[in-house]
Amino acid sequence: MTTIDTRLGKVLGIDHSTSHTFLGIRYGKPPSRFMPPVAADGWNDILDATAYPTRPIPGKALGSMGQTVPGEPSEDCLFLNIYTPSTKGAPRPVMVWIHGGGFANGSANEYDGRVLASQGDVVVVIINYRLGPFGFTDLSPLGEELEGSVSNGYRDMILALEWIRDNITDYGGNADNVTIFGESAGGIAVLGLNAAPAADGLFHKAIAHSPNGPQWPGGDKTGEMAEKLDVDQSELLDKLRGMSTQEIIKAGLPVGHAIDGTVVTRPFNEAILEKGKNGVPIIVGTNRTEGTLFTPPDSNDEDIERYQNMLPGTAKSVDSDPKRYVDGIRAAYPEQNAKRLFEIVMTDSFRRIAVEIAESASQAGAGSWLYRFDLPTTLEYNGKLTESMHACEMAFTFNSYADSDCIVFAVYDPDLPEVRRLAGQWSGTLTRFAWTGDPNGAGLPEWSQYKEGSRLVMHLDATSHVSDDPDKIHRELWVAAS
Repeated sequence: MTTIDTRLGKVLGIDHSTSHTFLGIRYGKPPSRFMPPVAADGWNDILDATAYPTRPIPGKALGSMGQTVPGEPSEDCLFLNIYTPSTKGAPRPVMVWIHGGGFANGSANEYDGRVLASQGDVVVVIINYRLGPFGFTDLSPLGEELEGSVSNGYRDMILALEWIRDNITDYGGNADNVTIFGESAGGIAVLGLNAAPAADGLFHKAIAHSPNGPQWPGGDKTGEMAEKLDVDQSELLDKLRGMSTQEIIKAGLPVGHAIDGTVVTRPFNEAILEKGKNGVPIIVGTNRTEGTLFTPPDSNDEDIERYQNMLPGTAKSVDSDPKRYVDGIRAAYPEQNAKRLFEIVMTDSFRRIAVEIAESASQAGAGSWLYRFDLPTTLEYNGKLTESMHACEMAFTFNSYADSDCIVFAVYDPDLPEVRRLAGQWSGTLTRFAWTGDPNGAGLPEWSQYKEGSRLVMHLDATSHVSDDPDKIHRELWVAAS
């Protein structure tokens, strides 16, 4: 164990010899339902930070990838976990992880930053934020006090970044060198924070892994919510505040991120272009076959027709002209059945965001690097090998393969030399970026910025390499419809 003095009070943490861990540091008071968060106060006694805190109320009991997760679910979830090589010495870069899970699942407790911290000599902070209806449901039509309620989860993230600005020096971090990074909905959150004026200046670099997440369905949904709960619309807020946590979850309220005009004020690409060279440099990318997470194993009696029927609806998340886009995908992959086409379209729902963010950051002059994670999985997930599915790279990002006690969701055999090598290279690349703003120098091939006319992409694989414009066929389909 280790005890440190901080601005807010003494803290008891865990000494791993190569790093220190401080779990469950409260950055926000227990939140009032549907209201903005309020900063937490200090403490008088020694704070025991040796056990995982409560975690956000999830849409399902297990973790975002079906794993068992420590910490009880609670609406009182505004905590963060800190991993630091040392609280002494020159201040180190800070890397703030925003977990994924569709804004409805996941938690800070699913990730362990000890290896990343010690290997990269960085301070890793992993944050909880409110999920589902508690953080991403729009109740603004019910009154001015609820303006921006659809972005309360973002407000939590911003409050956590403010806490880091004010307190991370006590844990060995440099508040003037903060990198935010996240995966899936966490990747979208990274982009959303870039479009939230209240977050300006709280971070200096960004890494978005497979950014995507549910969009707010649009419009005023309070009438539909009231009808579903069998109350008058004027009684809806009191009804929601009086319901139990589980009743709220079971109610199935609409959830999604939005450009609400109060917290997130403009589209992501617009924010990047508006900031120009004063914006933050960004690494962004996807996995080669993101969509294979979302289909079951092949079977002899599989109903391919249902994937055929799902294609148009899924394509709407990629392109405003889904028929033209799907026709283009069919023409590009004539040998693939409807299930495989569905996986390709699902992958594009992530990849189009990543490519266009890289293009915008390049055009703005802030700098961008685009990657694709290609290494095929070697362990089954949900009864099948999933190629390079969505979320498969998380254990590489945190290099959990270097320490059996560092538990992060993994679908690769940790004893394979190519797995250990790539995990060291990729995690080292990310911490190198946090230190210098340049991802080069951690063992991967030379990785140049993504630019129009030189659309270089880093392929992360057993033998990593760089190629020029591997998404050309798909990108030209997107461009034709934009």
